[in-house]
Amino acid sequence: MNDLFPERIETERLVFEPMYEVDVNVLYEVCAADEGIEVVTEYMPWDPHDTPKETAEFLKRQADQWEDGDSAGYVVRPADGEDGGGEIAGSTALHVDWDKRLGTIGLWLRKGFWGRGYSGERAGALLAVAFDHLDLEVVAVTHMIGNEKSRRAIEAYVDRFGGRHEGLLRNFEPADLETGGAVDAHRYTISAEEFAANRGEPPAVTFDPET
Repeated sequence: MNDLFPERIETERLVFEPMYEVDVNVLYEVCAADEGIEVVTEYMPWDPHDTPKETAEFLKRQADQWEDGDSAGYVVRPADGEDGGGEIAGSTALHVDWDKRLGTIGLWLRKGFWGRGYSGERAGALLAVAFDHLDLEVVAVTHMIGNEKSRRAIEAYVDRFGGRHEGLLRNFEPADLETGGAVDAHRYTISAEEFAANRGEPPAVTFDPET
């Protein structure tokens, strides 16, 4: 794999490792039958996985996008000492449009890991990667209309880092990758300058620590 993206990221409470390295059967159990998976995927452009083959194909796409330098997908795990330390809590990604010097971040978490503030901590880490490591100019994030949980989490860290709400984009997010269709989404952005002016103490992020 190329070395464009950090292979491992650590924050105070979280560890990020490449999604493509996750065991297919372990991830299938999470994405197919985890408690609350129907609620987790309600506002996601994917449904619970039907077969291990579907999970394997997903991991193959993750590996291809990483190798091509288009996207860095990470599995999110609570650090040792956290409740559920070492377990898969969910996944996050930083998608890159190099021509626009634009990054887009996304996240899903298993229901048992909601309410811990992981969304903002993870966002700070990916913003640091985008601006400090990849020299991007803007990072965007969206949420489907009606997703109030994501709205609250996103608005909290966008406000913290000096970003802004760009507006409602009609028919912007795919409703379902298989059946098609689209739904409206709210879009937010944070620029490199805004992040630098509002980050305060740099997020506690370590790239590729020696193990």
